[in-house]
Amino acid sequence: MRESPWERWRQRVDDRLGDPIWWNDVLQLAKTVLAAVAAWVLAASVLDLPQPFLAPWAALLVVHATVYRTFSKGMQQVAATVVAVLLATVVGEALGLSTGAIALLLVVALVLGTVPWLGAEATTIATTGLVVLTTGFDDDVMLIARLLDTAIGVAVGLLVNVIVWPPLRRHTAAKALDRVDDGIGELLTDMAGGLGEGCQDEDVDGWIDRSRDLDGDLDQAWSLVRQAEESARMNPRRSAKVMKNPREWHELLRRMEQAIAETRSLARTLGGQQAHREAWGEAFAEPWISMLGDTGRATSAADPEALLDVRRRLEVFTEELRSTERSPEWPIYGALIINLRNIIDAMDRVAAANPIGRSRVPIRLPMGRVADA
Repeated sequence: MRESPWERWRQRVDDRLGDPIWWNDVLQLAKTVLAAVAAWVLAASVLDLPQPFLAPWAALLVVHATVYRTFSKGMQQVAATVVAVLLATVVGEALGLSTGAIALLLVVALVLGTVPWLGAEATTIATTGLVVLTTGFDDDVMLIARLLDTAIGVAVGLLVNVIVWPPLRRHTAAKALDRVDDGIGELLTDMAGGLGEGCQDEDVDGWIDRSRDLDGDLDQAWSLVRQAEESARMNPRRSAKVMKNPREWHELLRRMEQAIAETRSLARTLGGQQAHREAWGEAFAEPWISMLGDTGRATSAADPEALLDVRRRLEVFTEELRSTERSPEWPIYGALIINLRNIIDAMDRVAAANPIGRSRVPIRLPMGRVADA
């Protein structure tokens, strides 16, 4: 029975509502808006500053994806904002609001933006300075007010990002790891299916290309794990302790790195053979292809027991071949067996860890809507 459009839409919405990464992004957006609005209200309504636009501007600059980056990158951006305010005041006092003043301000701002300590914030200095220059600069009280605006935005942004559920990116990293091990399992399963049906050279080329794609996914996973590690720095949440030194996650990434390399080596070995099953003989081809498929399915399902079972079967199979087989294809048998054994040994710990685990948010659309559709 085919799914109705409503059911497909409902499934997509449920997937999104249960995705902790999506909720993390929503929370970050809400915190950014909250910080900017709070800074504006404090500067405009509470302190009644004359032009409080720099308060929400500074708050937007400070709220970053991690607490550590809020302090490090955010402070660079705040310093750039202060420099821009002072620069606009000096240029405005000297040249007034003119074409020459704007040109000079932009040149100096872009040069200052190359200073390493400012973190290459040339655009921030230029845009902030331009706004300050064109909205008024000829009053010392205005200069102090704008510096106060900036300070308010900085303080509010820091407080909101640190106090209101400080971001911890472990779910993002875990999902990236989960995507890689799923990809490895799917590739192994497809390879087994292709061998069973009689693969062609283009099939082997496709498997090798997919292994390279997995390398790209793995690079992204490494990057996200590093970001998760950064998100734990200066993070007051209790769960941040695990991510401050995620050695286990690094080990899982290295194991998947090895599994991808072994899978590519396996594909290249297969690509060097013509008429695979016919050349090997059914005594080797049938059990080995079966174990390859089982390895892929166990990897996708994150089932360490199933992987260990395949490992035991492979050991028994190897011993039987050693005592009975005298085929000239022995070098190929050995290469394929070693590749498969190394993949299993690499992925059993990954399956046992199952990084993403049960991290879905328990929010779904009400079932009653389906009956009404």
